[in-house]
Amino acid sequence: MNDLEYKVIIGLEIHVQLCTKTKMFCSCQVGFGEQPNSRVCPVCLGMPGSLPVMNKKAVEYAVLVGLALNCKIADFTKWDRKSYYYPDLPKNYQISQYDLPLAENGYIDVPLDDGKTKKIRITRAHLEEDAGKNIHSTGNFSQVDLNRAGTALLEIVTEPDLNNSRQAKTLAIELQKIVRYLVVSEADMQKGHMRFEPNVNLIINKDGKEYKTPIVEIKNLNSFRALERSIDYEIERQLDEFLQTGKVMQMGNKSTRGWDGEKQVTVLQREKEEANDYRYFPDPDLVPVVLKGKWLDDIKGNLCELPLKKQIRYVSKFKLSEYDAGVLTAERSTAELFEKAVQAGAKPKRLCNLITQIGLKLANEAGRCLAELGLNAQHLAQLAVMIEKGEINASAADNIMQQMIKTQKDPTTLANELNLIQKSDEDELDKIVGQSLEENAQAVEDVKSGGKKSKKALGFLIGQVMKKTKGKANPKIVSKILHKKLS
Repeated sequence: MNDLEYKVIIGLEIHVQLCTKTKMFCSCQVGFGEQPNSRVCPVCLGMPGSLPVMNKKAVEYAVLVGLALNCKIADFTKWDRKSYYYPDLPKNYQISQYDLPLAENGYIDVPLDDGKTKKIRITRAHLEEDAGKNIHSTGNFSQVDLNRAGTALLEIVTEPDLNNSRQAKTLAIELQKIVRYLVVSEADMQKGHMRFEPNVNLIINKDGKEYKTPIVEIKNLNSFRALERSIDYEIERQLDEFLQTGKVMQMGNKSTRGWDGEKQVTVLQREKEEANDYRYFPDPDLVPVVLKGKWLDDIKGNLCELPLKKQIRYVSKFKLSEYDAGVLTAERSTAELFEKAVQAGAKPKRLCNLITQIGLKLANEAGRCLAELGLNAQHLAQLAVMIEKGEINASAADNIMQQMIKTQKDPTTLANELNLIQKSDEDELDKIVGQSLEENAQAVEDVKSGGKKSKKALGFLIGQVMKKTKGKANPKIVSKILHKKLS
Protein backbone atom coordinates (compact mmCIF):
# COMPACT_ATOMS: atom_id res chain seq x y z
CA MET A 1 0.00 0.00 0.00
CA ASN A 2 2.80 2.41 0.88
CA ASP A 3 4.33 1.93 -2.58
CA LEU A 4 1.13 3.04 -4.31
CA GLU A 5 1.36 6.47 -5.91
CA TYR A 6 -1.47 8.77 -4.94
CA LYS A 7 -2.32 12.42 -4.41
CA VAL A 8 -4.48 13.71 -1.57
CA ILE A 9 -7.18 16.25 -2.50
CA ILE A 10 -8.71 18.27 0.34
CA GLY A 11 -11.24 21.08 0.30
CA LEU A 12 -12.29 22.68 3.57
CA GLU A 13 -15.59 24.07 4.79
CA ILE A 14 -15.28 26.32 7.83
CA HIS A 15 -18.24 27.49 9.91
CA VAL A 16 -17.60 30.59 12.00
CA GLN A 17 -20.14 31.83 14.53
CA LEU A 18 -20.13 35.64 14.39
CA CYS A 19 -20.04 37.53 17.67
CA THR A 20 -23.20 39.55 17.16
CA LYS A 21 -25.22 40.43 20.26
CA THR A 22 -28.39 38.94 18.79
CA LYS A 23 -29.24 36.11 16.40
CA MET A 24 -29.28 36.31 12.61
CA PHE A 25 -33.00 36.87 12.07
CA CYS A 26 -34.45 37.67 15.49
CA SER A 27 -33.68 39.70 18.61
CA CYS A 28 -32.79 36.78 20.89
CA GLN A 29 -29.56 37.40 22.80
CA VAL A 30 -26.61 35.18 21.88
CA GLY A 31 -24.89 33.51 24.83
CA PHE A 32 -22.94 30.39 25.75
CA GLY A 33 -23.72 28.10 28.65
CA GLU A 34 -27.17 29.53 29.34
CA GLN A 35 -30.10 27.43 30.58
CA PRO A 36 -31.17 25.20 27.64
CA ASN A 37 -33.93 26.69 25.50
CA SER A 38 -33.86 30.00 27.41
CA ARG A 39 -32.67 32.10 24.45
CA VAL A 40 -35.48 31.37 22.00
CA CYS A 41 -38.50 33.14 20.48
CA PRO A 42 -41.25 32.37 17.92
CA VAL A 43 -38.90 33.24 15.03
CA CYS A 44 -36.03 30.89 15.88
CA LEU A 45 -38.52 28.25 17.04
CA GLY A 46 -40.18 28.36 13.63
CA MET A 47 -43.64 29.22 14.93
CA PRO A 48 -46.33 29.83 12.28
CA GLY A 49 -46.77 33.49 11.36
CA SER A 50 -43.41 34.65 12.79
CA LEU A 51 -41.27 36.75 10.43
CA PRO A 52 -37.46 37.06 10.27
CA VAL A 53 -35.59 40.38 10.23
CA MET A 54 -31.98 40.49 8.99
CA ASN A 55 -29.16 41.34 11.41
CA LYS A 56 -27.23 44.18 9.72
CA LYS A 57 -24.12 43.73 11.89
CA ALA A 58 -23.82 40.08 10.83
CA VAL A 59 -23.78 41.12 7.17
CA GLU A 60 -21.07 43.70 7.90
CA TYR A 61 -18.94 41.12 9.75
CA ALA A 62 -19.32 38.65 6.90
CA VAL A 63 -18.33 41.24 4.30
CA LEU A 64 -15.28 42.19 6.37
CA VAL A 65 -14.10 38.55 6.37
CA GLY A 66 -14.77 38.35 2.63
CA LEU A 67 -12.60 41.39 2.04
CA ALA A 68 -9.82 39.94 4.21
CA LEU A 69 -9.98 36.78 2.07
CA ASN A 70 -9.57 38.82 -1.11
CA CYS A 71 -13.07 37.90 -2.30
CA LYS A 72 -15.31 39.70 -4.73
CA ILE A 73 -18.17 41.17 -2.70
CA ALA A 74 -21.60 40.88 -4.28
CA ASP A 75 -23.48 44.16 -4.61
CA PHE A 76 -26.73 42.17 -4.76
CA THR A 77 -27.51 38.96 -2.90
CA LYS A 78 -30.56 37.24 -1.50
CA TRP A 79 -31.66 34.73 1.13
CA ASP A 80 -32.67 31.17 0.28
CA ARG A 81 -34.44 28.38 2.09
CA LYS A 82 -32.49 25.12 2.35
CA SER A 83 -35.04 22.45 3.17
CA TYR A 84 -34.19 19.47 5.36
CA TYR A 85 -35.50 17.90 8.54
CA TYR A 86 -33.42 17.72 11.69
CA PRO A 87 -34.61 17.77 15.32
CA ASP A 88 -32.44 20.84 15.98
CA LEU A 89 -33.97 22.81 13.08
CA PRO A 90 -37.61 23.55 14.06
CA LYS A 91 -38.60 25.27 10.80
CA ASN A 92 -37.54 22.23 8.70
CA TYR A 93 -35.49 24.62 6.60
CA GLN A 94 -32.40 26.74 7.09
CA ILE A 95 -32.14 30.32 5.87
CA SER A 96 -28.93 30.42 3.87
CA GLN A 97 -27.47 31.71 0.58
CA TYR A 98 -27.33 29.46 -2.46
CA ASP A 99 -26.56 30.85 -5.91
CA LEU A 100 -25.74 34.44 -4.89
CA PRO A 101 -23.27 34.27 -1.98
CA LEU A 102 -22.12 37.41 -0.22
CA ALA A 103 -18.48 36.84 -1.21
CA GLU A 104 -16.73 34.58 -3.73
CA ASN A 105 -13.58 33.95 -5.80
CA GLY A 106 -11.00 34.91 -3.19
CA TYR A 107 -7.85 33.38 -1.75
CA ILE A 108 -5.82 33.06 1.42
CA ASP A 109 -2.06 32.63 1.75
CA VAL A 110 -1.01 30.03 4.31
CA PRO A 111 2.54 29.55 5.62
CA LEU A 112 4.33 26.27 4.86
CA ASP A 113 7.02 24.49 6.86
CA ASP A 114 9.75 25.56 4.41
CA GLY A 115 9.06 29.26 5.05
CA LYS A 116 7.15 29.76 1.80
CA THR A 117 3.42 30.38 1.47
CA LYS A 118 0.74 28.57 -0.50
CA LYS A 119 -2.27 30.26 -2.08
CA ILE A 120 -5.53 28.49 -1.27
CA ARG A 121 -8.50 29.62 -3.36
CA ILE A 122 -11.72 30.58 -1.60
CA THR A 123 -14.79 29.45 -3.53
CA ARG A 124 -17.32 31.40 -1.51
CA ALA A 125 -18.27 32.79 1.88
CA HIS A 126 -21.94 33.08 2.71
CA LEU A 127 -24.18 33.80 5.68
CA GLU A 128 -26.69 31.44 7.19
CA GLU A 129 -28.34 30.65 10.48
CA ASP A 130 -26.97 27.95 12.77
CA ALA A 131 -28.96 24.98 13.96
CA GLY A 132 -29.53 24.01 17.59
CA LYS A 133 -27.67 21.30 19.45
CA ASN A 134 -28.67 17.68 19.94
CA ILE A 135 -27.60 16.21 23.30
CA HIS A 136 -27.11 12.45 23.59
CA SER A 137 -25.33 12.17 26.94
CA THR A 138 -28.23 12.17 29.40
CA GLY A 139 -29.47 8.60 29.04
CA ASN A 140 -31.06 6.33 26.45
CA PHE A 141 -32.81 9.29 24.84
CA SER A 142 -31.81 12.54 23.12
CA GLN A 143 -32.53 16.13 24.03
CA VAL A 144 -32.50 19.32 21.97
CA ASP A 145 -31.16 22.72 23.06
CA LEU A 146 -32.29 25.45 20.65
CA ASN A 147 -30.35 28.34 22.20
CA ARG A 148 -27.90 28.20 19.30
CA ALA A 149 -30.61 27.92 16.64
CA GLY A 150 -30.64 31.05 14.52
CA THR A 151 -27.23 32.43 15.51
CA ALA A 152 -25.31 34.12 12.70
CA LEU A 153 -23.00 31.67 10.96
CA LEU A 154 -20.47 32.40 8.24
CA GLU A 155 -19.59 29.43 6.03
CA ILE A 156 -16.29 29.67 4.16
CA VAL A 157 -15.64 27.11 1.41
CA THR A 158 -12.23 26.55 -0.17
CA GLU A 159 -11.30 24.97 -3.47
CA PRO A 160 -9.66 21.51 -3.13
CA ASP A 161 -6.16 23.03 -3.08
CA LEU A 162 -4.92 21.35 0.11
CA ASN A 163 -2.81 18.21 -0.16
CA ASN A 164 -2.25 17.00 3.40
CA SER A 165 -3.59 17.32 6.91
CA ARG A 166 -0.80 19.69 7.94
CA GLN A 167 -1.86 22.25 5.31
CA ALA A 168 -5.49 21.95 6.37
CA LYS A 169 -4.58 22.54 10.01
CA THR A 170 -2.40 25.54 9.10
CA LEU A 171 -5.22 27.05 7.05
CA ALA A 172 -7.65 26.57 9.93
CA ILE A 173 -5.24 28.26 12.36
CA GLU A 174 -4.73 31.17 9.97
CA LEU A 175 -8.49 31.66 9.56
CA GLN A 176 -8.95 31.64 13.32
CA LYS A 177 -6.33 34.40 13.61
CA ILE A 178 -8.01 36.43 10.87
CA VAL A 179 -11.52 36.42 12.36
CA ARG A 180 -10.08 37.28 15.76
CA TYR A 181 -8.00 40.13 14.30
CA LEU A 182 -11.14 41.50 12.66
CA VAL A 183 -13.03 41.10 15.97
CA VAL A 184 -15.94 39.38 14.20
CA SER A 185 -15.77 36.11 16.16
CA GLU A 186 -14.24 34.78 19.35
CA ALA A 187 -13.48 31.61 17.34
CA ASP A 188 -13.46 29.58 20.56
CA MET A 189 -13.76 26.00 19.38
CA GLN A 190 -14.67 24.69 22.84
CA LYS A 191 -17.78 26.85 22.62
CA GLY A 192 -18.57 25.75 19.07
CA HIS A 193 -17.69 29.13 17.54
CA MET A 194 -15.58 27.50 14.83
CA ARG A 195 -16.12 24.10 13.21
CA PHE A 196 -14.37 22.38 10.32
CA GLU A 197 -15.60 19.97 7.66
CA PRO A 198 -12.87 18.68 5.33
CA ASN A 199 -13.79 17.01 2.05
CA VAL A 200 -11.21 14.33 1.32
CA ASN A 201 -10.51 12.02 -1.59
CA LEU A 202 -7.53 10.55 -3.42
CA ILE A 203 -6.24 10.40 -6.97
CA ILE A 204 -4.51 7.02 -7.26
CA ASN A 205 -2.16 5.92 -10.04
CA LYS A 206 -2.20 2.17 -10.57
CA ASP A 207 -1.03 0.20 -13.59
CA GLY A 208 -0.78 3.38 -15.65
CA LYS A 209 -4.37 4.39 -14.93
CA GLU A 210 -5.79 7.12 -12.73
CA TYR A 211 -8.55 6.41 -10.22
CA LYS A 212 -10.46 8.82 -7.95
CA THR A 213 -11.89 7.61 -4.66
CA PRO A 214 -15.36 8.85 -3.60
CA ILE A 215 -15.32 12.17 -1.72
CA VAL A 216 -15.88 11.94 2.02
CA GLU A 217 -16.97 14.93 4.11
CA ILE A 218 -15.95 14.67 7.77
CA LYS A 219 -18.52 16.57 9.82
CA ASN A 220 -18.33 19.02 12.72
CA LEU A 221 -14.71 18.90 13.84
CA ASN A 222 -14.11 21.32 16.68
CA SER A 223 -10.33 21.20 17.19
CA PHE A 224 -7.19 21.49 15.11
CA ARG A 225 -6.07 18.13 16.43
CA ALA A 226 -9.29 16.42 15.35
CA LEU A 227 -9.03 18.07 11.92
CA GLU A 228 -5.49 16.80 11.38
CA ARG A 229 -6.02 13.30 12.75
CA SER A 230 -9.33 12.66 11.02
CA ILE A 231 -7.85 13.57 7.64
CA ASP A 232 -4.84 11.31 8.21
CA TYR A 233 -7.13 8.44 9.17
CA GLU A 234 -9.44 9.01 6.21
CA ILE A 235 -6.51 8.95 3.76
CA GLU A 236 -5.46 5.53 5.03
CA ARG A 237 -9.05 4.27 5.10
CA GLN A 238 -9.69 5.28 1.49
CA LEU A 239 -6.45 3.64 0.37
CA ASP A 240 -7.43 0.41 2.12
CA GLU A 241 -10.96 0.51 0.70
CA PHE A 242 -9.66 1.06 -2.84
CA LEU A 243 -7.23 -1.85 -2.60
CA GLN A 244 -9.84 -4.16 -1.12
CA THR A 245 -12.89 -3.22 -3.22
CA GLY A 246 -11.67 -1.07 -6.11
CA LYS A 247 -14.38 1.47 -5.23
CA VAL A 248 -14.02 4.71 -7.18
CA MET A 249 -15.97 7.96 -7.49
CA GLN A 250 -18.19 6.69 -10.31
CA MET A 251 -19.38 3.81 -8.10
CA GLY A 252 -20.49 5.78 -5.04
CA ASN A 253 -21.99 9.08 -4.03
CA LYS A 254 -20.28 11.52 -1.73
CA SER A 255 -20.76 10.44 1.88
CA THR A 256 -20.45 12.09 5.29
CA ARG A 257 -18.57 10.58 8.19
CA GLY A 258 -18.21 11.58 11.83
CA TRP A 259 -15.03 11.54 13.89
CA ASP A 260 -14.87 9.24 16.91
CA GLY A 261 -12.24 10.91 19.07
CA GLU A 262 -11.97 7.98 21.48
CA LYS A 263 -11.41 5.33 18.83
CA GLN A 264 -9.60 7.75 16.47
CA VAL A 265 -11.63 6.61 13.46
CA THR A 266 -14.19 8.11 11.07
CA VAL A 267 -17.68 6.58 11.14
CA LEU A 268 -20.16 6.51 8.24
CA GLN A 269 -23.21 8.74 8.79
CA ARG A 270 -25.10 8.99 5.50
CA GLU A 271 -24.88 9.35 1.75
CA LYS A 272 -24.49 13.04 0.92
CA GLU A 273 -27.41 14.85 -0.67
CA GLU A 274 -27.01 16.89 -3.83
CA ALA A 275 -28.01 20.55 -4.02
CA ASN A 276 -31.33 19.78 -5.69
CA ASP A 277 -32.27 17.51 -2.75
CA TYR A 278 -32.43 20.59 -0.53
CA ARG A 279 -35.04 22.25 -2.77
CA TYR A 280 -33.47 25.72 -2.53
CA PHE A 281 -35.74 28.64 -3.31
CA PRO A 282 -35.66 32.37 -2.42
CA ASP A 283 -37.02 33.12 1.05
CA PRO A 284 -40.26 35.10 0.51
CA ASP A 285 -40.02 36.76 3.95
CA LEU A 286 -36.67 38.51 3.44
CA VAL A 287 -35.72 41.24 0.99
CA PRO A 288 -32.47 40.99 -1.02
CA VAL A 289 -29.35 42.74 0.24
CA VAL A 290 -27.95 45.58 -1.88
CA LEU A 291 -24.42 46.34 -0.76
CA LYS A 292 -22.56 49.30 -2.25
CA GLY A 293 -21.69 52.97 -1.81
CA LYS A 294 -21.05 54.39 1.65
CA TRP A 295 -22.14 51.22 3.46
CA LEU A 296 -19.47 49.14 1.71
CA ASP A 297 -16.86 51.90 2.15
CA ASP A 298 -17.58 52.05 5.88
CA ILE A 299 -17.05 48.29 6.17
CA LYS A 300 -13.76 48.48 4.25
CA GLY A 301 -12.61 51.10 6.72
CA ASN A 302 -12.59 48.45 9.45
CA LEU A 303 -9.98 46.28 7.72
CA CYS A 304 -6.65 45.98 9.51
CA GLU A 305 -3.24 44.50 8.72
CA LEU A 306 -3.76 40.74 8.83
CA PRO A 307 -1.60 38.37 10.91
CA LEU A 308 0.47 36.70 8.17
CA LYS A 309 1.30 40.04 6.52
CA LYS A 310 2.19 41.47 9.92
CA GLN A 311 4.38 38.45 10.69
CA ILE A 312 6.30 38.86 7.42
CA ARG A 313 6.77 42.57 8.19
CA TYR A 314 8.14 41.82 11.67
CA VAL A 315 10.75 39.48 10.17
CA SER A 316 11.75 42.08 7.57
CA LYS A 317 11.52 45.29 9.59
CA PHE A 318 12.47 44.16 13.10
CA LYS A 319 14.83 41.31 12.10
CA LEU A 320 12.95 38.80 14.26
CA SER A 321 12.88 35.07 13.61
CA GLU A 322 9.78 33.66 11.93
CA TYR A 323 8.96 31.85 15.17
CA ASP A 324 9.18 34.99 17.33
CA ALA A 325 7.23 37.02 14.77
CA GLY A 326 4.55 34.31 14.71
CA VAL A 327 4.22 34.36 18.51
CA LEU A 328 3.96 38.16 18.64
CA THR A 329 1.34 38.33 15.88
CA ALA A 330 -0.82 35.43 17.07
CA GLU A 331 -3.06 37.90 18.94
CA ARG A 332 -3.78 41.36 17.55
CA SER A 333 -3.67 42.97 21.00
CA THR A 334 -0.21 41.51 21.69
CA ALA A 335 1.11 42.80 18.37
CA GLU A 336 -0.34 46.26 19.04
CA LEU A 337 1.26 46.37 22.50
CA PHE A 338 4.60 45.32 20.99
CA GLU A 339 4.49 48.03 18.32
CA LYS A 340 3.55 50.76 20.79
CA ALA A 341 6.46 49.76 23.03
CA VAL A 342 8.87 49.81 20.07
CA GLN A 343 7.64 53.32 19.22
CA ALA A 344 8.31 54.27 22.84
CA GLY A 345 11.99 53.38 22.47
CA ALA A 346 12.41 49.65 23.09
CA LYS A 347 14.72 47.63 20.87
CA PRO A 348 12.56 45.05 19.03
CA LYS A 349 14.58 41.92 19.87
CA ARG A 350 14.99 42.80 23.55
CA LEU A 351 11.29 43.66 23.80
CA CYS A 352 10.36 40.45 21.97
CA ASN A 353 12.29 38.38 24.53
CA LEU A 354 10.64 40.28 27.36
CA ILE A 355 7.15 39.61 26.00
CA THR A 356 7.61 36.00 24.88
CA GLN A 357 9.71 34.77 27.81
CA ILE A 358 8.10 36.65 30.70
CA GLY A 359 4.91 38.43 29.61
CA LEU A 360 3.20 35.51 27.87
CA LYS A 361 4.21 33.18 30.70
CA LEU A 362 2.49 35.46 33.22
CA ALA A 363 -0.54 35.78 30.92
CA ASN A 364 -0.80 32.01 30.62
CA GLU A 365 -0.59 31.59 34.40
CA ALA A 366 -3.39 34.15 34.79
CA GLY A 367 -5.50 32.50 32.08
CA ARG A 368 -5.67 35.72 30.07
CA CYS A 369 -4.19 37.26 26.97
CA LEU A 370 -1.23 39.61 27.45
CA ALA A 371 -3.21 42.79 26.83
CA GLU A 372 -5.65 41.88 29.63
CA LEU A 373 -2.85 42.05 32.22
CA GLY A 374 -2.96 45.84 32.03
CA LEU A 375 0.65 46.37 30.99
CA ASN A 376 1.48 49.90 29.88
CA ALA A 377 3.42 50.12 26.59
CA GLN A 378 5.57 53.00 27.91
CA HIS A 379 6.46 51.05 31.04
CA LEU A 380 7.18 47.94 28.98
CA ALA A 381 9.55 49.92 26.77
CA GLN A 382 11.23 51.39 29.84
CA LEU A 383 11.77 47.91 31.27
CA ALA A 384 13.31 46.71 28.00
CA VAL A 385 15.68 49.71 27.96
CA MET A 386 16.74 48.98 31.55
CA ILE A 387 17.70 45.44 30.58
CA GLU A 388 19.50 46.69 27.47
CA LYS A 389 21.56 49.14 29.56
CA GLY A 390 22.42 46.45 32.10
CA GLU A 391 20.59 48.22 34.92
CA ILE A 392 18.70 45.02 35.78
CA ASN A 393 19.06 41.35 34.87
CA ALA A 394 16.49 38.93 33.44
CA SER A 395 15.52 37.54 36.84
CA ALA A 396 14.87 41.03 38.15
CA ALA A 397 12.85 41.87 35.03
CA ASP A 398 10.53 38.94 35.77
CA ASN A 399 9.98 40.18 39.32
CA ILE A 400 9.49 43.77 38.20
CA MET A 401 6.95 42.85 35.50
CA GLN A 402 4.88 40.92 38.03
CA GLN A 403 4.82 44.00 40.26
CA MET A 404 4.03 46.26 37.28
CA ILE A 405 0.90 44.18 36.70
CA LYS A 406 -0.10 44.31 40.38
CA THR A 407 0.70 47.95 41.14
CA GLN A 408 0.78 49.73 37.73
CA LYS A 409 3.98 51.46 38.89
CA ASP A 410 6.79 52.20 36.44
CA PRO A 411 9.76 49.78 36.34
CA THR A 412 12.38 52.28 37.53
CA THR A 413 10.40 53.01 40.68
CA LEU A 414 9.86 49.30 41.29
CA ALA A 415 13.51 48.40 40.66
CA ASN A 416 14.57 50.94 43.30
CA GLU A 417 11.87 49.89 45.77
CA LEU A 418 12.81 46.21 45.38
CA ASN A 419 16.55 46.99 45.45
CA LEU A 420 17.07 45.26 42.07
CA ILE A 421 19.33 47.80 40.32
CA GLN A 422 22.55 46.12 39.14
CA LYS A 423 25.93 47.43 40.28
CA SER A 424 27.70 48.82 37.23
CA ASP A 425 30.30 51.06 38.87
CA GLU A 426 33.58 49.72 37.47
CA ASP A 427 35.73 51.08 40.29
CA GLU A 428 33.54 49.47 42.94
CA LEU A 429 33.35 46.17 41.06
CA ASP A 430 37.10 46.22 40.39
CA LYS A 431 37.74 46.05 44.13
CA ILE A 432 35.28 43.20 44.64
CA VAL A 433 36.78 41.26 41.73
CA GLY A 434 40.24 41.76 43.22
CA GLN A 435 39.08 40.37 46.56
CA SER A 436 37.56 37.32 44.87
CA LEU A 437 40.80 36.62 42.98
CA GLU A 438 42.84 36.84 46.17
CA GLU A 439 40.50 34.46 47.98
CA ASN A 440 40.45 31.88 45.17
CA ALA A 441 44.04 31.40 44.05
CA GLN A 442 43.46 27.87 42.73
CA ALA A 443 40.64 29.04 40.46
CA VAL A 444 42.89 31.80 39.15
CA GLU A 445 45.56 29.23 38.31
CA ASP A 446 42.99 27.02 36.58
CA VAL A 447 41.86 29.94 34.41
CA LYS A 448 45.40 30.87 33.48
CA SER A 449 46.31 27.26 32.63
CA GLY A 450 43.93 27.39 29.69
CA GLY A 451 43.01 23.72 30.15
CA LYS A 452 39.67 22.00 30.46
CA LYS A 453 39.15 23.55 33.88
CA SER A 454 39.58 27.10 32.59
CA LYS A 455 35.98 27.81 31.57
CA LYS A 456 34.53 26.23 34.69
CA ALA A 457 36.95 28.17 36.91
CA LEU A 458 36.04 31.46 35.21
CA GLY A 459 32.36 30.79 35.83
CA PHE A 460 33.18 30.02 39.47
CA LEU A 461 34.98 33.36 39.87
CA ILE A 462 32.06 35.27 38.33
CA GLY A 463 29.78 33.44 40.74
CA GLN A 464 31.92 34.52 43.69
CA VAL A 465 31.63 38.16 42.67
CA MET A 466 27.86 37.81 42.25
CA LYS A 467 27.69 36.23 45.71
CA LYS A 468 29.56 39.14 47.29
CA THR A 469 27.22 41.64 45.60
CA LYS A 470 24.13 39.57 46.41
CA GLY A 471 23.44 39.10 42.71
CA LYS A 472 23.48 42.82 41.90
CA ALA A 473 26.74 43.03 39.96
CA ASN A 474 26.41 43.56 36.21
CA PRO A 475 27.79 40.25 34.88
CA LYS A 476 29.05 41.87 31.65
CA ILE A 477 31.20 44.34 33.55
CA VAL A 478 32.36 41.65 35.97
CA SER A 479 33.42 39.46 33.05
CA LYS A 480 35.21 42.39 31.40
CA ILE A 481 37.19 43.16 34.60
CA LEU A 482 38.05 39.52 35.20
CA HIS A 483 39.41 39.05 31.67
CA LYS A 484 41.49 42.20 32.06
CA LYS A 485 42.96 41.10 35.40
CA LEU A 486 43.60 37.53 34.32
CA SER A 487 45.11 38.21 30.91
